[in-house]
Order: sequence, then structure tokens, then C-alpha cells
Amino acid sequence: MGLAIFTLIHILISLAGIVSGLVVLGGWLAGKHYRGWTAFFLVTTVMTSVTGFFFPFRGFTPAYGAGVISLFILAAAIFALYVRRLSGGWSRVYVINAVIALYLNFFVLVAQLFQKTPALKELAPTQSEPPFAISQGIVLLLFVALGIAAVRQFRVEPVKV
Repeated sequence: MGLAIFTLIHILISLAGIVSGLVVLGGWLAGKHYRGWTAFFLVTTVMTSVTGFFFPFRGFTPAYGAGVISLFILAAAIFALYVRRLSGGWSRVYVINAVIALYLNFFVLVAQLFQKTPALKELAPTQSEPPFAISQGIVLLLFVALGIAAVRQFRVEPVKV
């Protein structure tokens, strides 16, 4: 498989993870738990991290760091959901870790947009300029607020298998 095709597949998986994660997050904010969307979100988000490691290695990047952290965070979320079945405090562990995983995907999305979109690249060619930092700061604050709201709203009976 050529790099261009692999990149397209990785991007589609990443976008599917982000969109499904936003659906799941929206459900939590509405006090609902979408089991099918949740499974899809977790699988595509794991796949996003895993496929990211198959790109040619050109030094350690924020995307690689996000991938490593994301896999550990996703392991905790999956454990809380499918092994501990959201019992007790595990529902909070699940929601917090899932929101962090979604944020990390979004962090990489914003970084990639600044790297690949000519107008954004002109604003922040090295991604150390204020427009990039401000954008990432806004995304972080948004996810912190959404995460807090999701933890407060998330009420589900323990998962029965």
C-alpha cells in the first residue's frame, strides 16, 4: 500500500473517531449512553493511535506523543467500561479518559490543520507562534469544560454483558 493511500485511510479513521467521539460526548451531556457509538469511538480511536505509528519516523512529534498517551488512556477507559462495567467510580474514570482521548485526537487534528493548510501554516509556520498556541488553548479549555459537564451529566447503569 502506498503512503498516500495509507495516509488517507489513517485520516478517515481519525475523522471517524473524532465524529463518533463527539456523538458520544453529546450523548453524555444529554444524559444518554450510546453503546454502539461508544464501541465505534473506542475502536476507531485506538486504530488512529496504532496506525499513526506506521508512518515513516522522522523524530519524535506531538502526534507520536499523543498516540502513546492516548493508548494508555484508552486502555483505562476500555477497562472501566468493559471490565469494571462502570461500577462505582469507574464511570468517572471512563468518561474522563474517553474525553482526554478525544481531546488528544482533536489536538493532533488542529496541529495537522496548521501544518497542512496554507493559510494556517502562514500564520504559524513552526507551530510555536501565538495563533497556534491560542487555537490549542481554546480547544483545551473547551474540552476541559465539556469534560467537567460530561462527568456531571453521565448517569448510566453499570454495563451488563
